[in-house]
Amino acid sequence: MNILMVLTSHDRLGDTGKKTGFWLEEFAAPYYAFIDAGVNVTLASPAGGQPPLDPSSDNEDTQTKDTLRFKDDTDAQEHLATTKKLADMKAEDFDSVFYPGGHGPLWDLAVDENSINLIETFVKQDKPVAFVCHSPAALKNVKVDGEYLVKGKKVTGFTNSEEDAVGLTDVVPFLVEDAMIANGGHYEKAADWESFVVEDGLLITGQNPASSEEAAKRLLAKLKG
Repeated sequence: MNILMVLTSHDRLGDTGKKTGFWLEEFAAPYYAFIDAGVNVTLASPAGGQPPLDPSSDNEDTQTKDTLRFKDDTDAQEHLATTKKLADMKAEDFDSVFYPGGHGPLWDLAVDENSINLIETFVKQDKPVAFVCHSPAALKNVKVDGEYLVKGKKVTGFTNSEEDAVGLTDVVPFLVEDAMIANGGHYEKAADWESFVVEDGLLITGQNPASSEEAAKRLLAKLKG
């Protein structure tokens, strides 16, 4: 089984002068869920190479069993440092795609034509696609047969209240919750910071960092089903 994981290449948090990127737990938890299940994992990003890590996801408060495992895993670190270019990826080479979050995708993956086309192709090939936290931003401009992919579907993603809690409501280019609703998605959510994952057809979405492992497990179950 082959799964593609797509990470952001964007490292600037708006005009704040601060760094952003991908969220470590949202990469590490799915990555190990896939690896431990014997899946072949390919990593890609718009720019290729080392994707930027959101420094906020690498402090003591945000460590999990999977992030700590990653810090001791030189093979995984090398894998991450050498992501392939997203433009070179083809949906037919994979069974599915998973997008880790972090604030970075709000700026690049939301508008990246290669990402948009890739997601559309996966869906047209009847392959599941999964997103967690801020990475549903990558669905913002995805259409299939002229309609937004999320239209009429159950979706979740980082909530407006969670964005407010981290103080970035006025920094981000758009809010994930608002974007999903604006595109016709049936947006659902649990309490802030609780694990929450929804499935609708080929689409799997998780609400926040705590949802990343469950989103990966749901994807594996769908692929095996």
